[in-house]
Amino acid sequence: MTDLDLKELQRRLAEFAAARDWQQYHTPKNLASALSVEAAELVEIFQWLTPEQSAKVMDDPKFAHRVTDEVADVLAYLLQFCEVLGIDAAAALAAKIERNEQRFPVGSAEPKIPRRHSTE
Repeated sequence: MTDLDLKELQRRLAEFAAARDWQQYHTPKNLASALSVEAAELVEIFQWLTPEQSAKVMDDPKFAHRVTDEVADVLAYLLQFCEVLGIDAAAALAAKIERNEQRFPVGSAEPKIPRRHSTE
C-alpha cells in the first residue's frame, strides 16, 4: 500500500467533478450535507451490531467492502469540502492534534462516562 497525497486526491476529485460539470453543485452547504449523509451511511452499518461484532466488522468481506466504500465516500466529500473552502485538511488536523495535546495532557483526566438522567 502506498501513502497517497491528499492534494493529489483533491486534484483528481476536482478533475472528476469538472469533467461532469458538477462544480456548480459543490457548494459548501451541499458538500457538508453530502458529507453528513455519507457519515450516516457509515453509522448505519454499525447500528445494530454489538461492540464485539463492530470490532470484527472487517473480518466479514461483505461488511468490510461496505465500510471501505463509505469511508471513501466520507473522505471524498470532506476533501472536496476542504478544497472549496481553501482548508488544508492535513494542516488543520495537525493543528487540532497539537491543541488537544495541550488541552488534555497525558494522565490529566480519566474518560468521562455520561450519566443517565434519573427521573427519581
